[in-house]
Amino acid sequence: MSASYKFQGWLGLDKDSVKGKMEWKEYEPKTWTEDDVDIKITHCGICGSDLHTLRSGWGPTLYPCCVGHEIVGTAVKVGKNVKHFKVGDRVGVGAQSSSCLDCEECAAGMEHYCSKGNVGTYNGKYPDGSKSYGGYADYCRAPAHFAVKIPDGISSAEAAPMMCGGVTVWSPLVKNGAGPGKRIGIVGVGGLGHFGLLWAKALGCDEVVAISRTYSKKEDAMKMGATKFIATEEKGWNKTNSRSLDLIISTVSSPKMPIAQYFQLLRTNGQFIQVGAPEDAIPSFNAFALIMKGVKFGGSAIGSPADIAEMLAFAAKHKVHPFIQERPLKDANQAVIDMDNGNARYRYVLVNEKHAAEEKA
Repeated sequence: MSASYKFQGWLGLDKDSVKGKMEWKEYEPKTWTEDDVDIKITHCGICGSDLHTLRSGWGPTLYPCCVGHEIVGTAVKVGKNVKHFKVGDRVGVGAQSSSCLDCEECAAGMEHYCSKGNVGTYNGKYPDGSKSYGGYADYCRAPAHFAVKIPDGISSAEAAPMMCGGVTVWSPLVKNGAGPGKRIGIVGVGGLGHFGLLWAKALGCDEVVAISRTYSKKEDAMKMGATKFIATEEKGWNKTNSRSLDLIISTVSSPKMPIAQYFQLLRTNGQFIQVGAPEDAIPSFNAFALIMKGVKFGGSAIGSPADIAEMLAFAAKHKVHPFIQERPLKDANQAVIDMDNGNARYRYVLVNEKHAAEEKA
C-alpha cells in the first residue's frame, strides 16, 4: 500500500448494509503489479448492481465489500507496462476489472464474456487471491487494461454512469443494428432505460419508443429522445402497437413483467434483448411467440473496454448528456436508500468533493 494515500471507503459488512449501514473503513487493495493503475476517485455512479450485491441478492457477497463500478478519477500511479494513458489523465473503470486475456472471447475483444471467468470491479477475487474493491471510496486500484481514458468534452460526473449503465445499453443497441431505418423500443425509463433513449436518439433511429408501466415518466422520456410512449397499464397496449418495433432492449427485471406481450410488439425477425438482471426468474412464455415471427430472444452484459471507449467517443462527439443527480460521497448511505426507493432521476453520482475540488484547482 502506498505511503502517500490510503485505500478507504464505504464498506458493506453484511446484507443489512443496503439499509444505510455501510461503514467507512480502510482496506487492503489488490496486490500491485506493473499492469495496474491507482485512481484518485472524483466520481462514482450508483448502479442497481450495488444494491443487489450489498444485500447478497445475486448470491453470497464477499463481505466486507466496497461497491461502486462506475468509477472516474485521476490516475495517480501507473504501472510500467501501461501505454494507453499516463499519470494525471482522467480515467474510468466499469463493472469489470480483470479477465484471462487469453481465451477465445478475450482474444476477440469480448473480455466481458471471458470463458474462464472475469473479475468484477468489486466483490471479486483476482488470481492471486486478493479482493477487488469498488468506487465508494477515495482510491481504486485495478488492472489498467480495464481502465479507459475519458475524452475531453465529457465531464467526470457525466462519464461515471456511462462506465456501466451507459455501456450496458449502448452495446446491445449498436451490436444489433440500431440506427437509421430502425424502430427501437426501450422497456423501463430508469437508470439504464434513460441511457437507451438517449443513445437510440443520437444513433438516428427512425422511432424511439419508451415503454413503461405508467405515464408518470412520459414527459422526461420525450426530453430524452423518445418519439412515442407506451404505458402498459393502458388496456390493449400490446395489440394497438403490434408488429411495430425491430428491436426491444429490456432494462427491467421482474417475475411479473409481461414478456409475452412485449414479443407482440416485435416485427417479423425482430429481436428482444434482456439487460436488466433479476434476482428472480423471468416469467415463462409460449415458444410460439418466437417461432411464428422468427423473433430472437437474447441477452447482453455490460461491454468490453473497447466498447466503453467507443461509447465515450460517441457521447463526446454527439454531446450526449445523461440525466444525473450528484450526491456527496459522505452521504452514500442515504443515497443508497434513495436509490433503493426508486427516487433517482435518473442516475445518482457520488462526488468525492475533496478530490473533485483538487481536480478543478
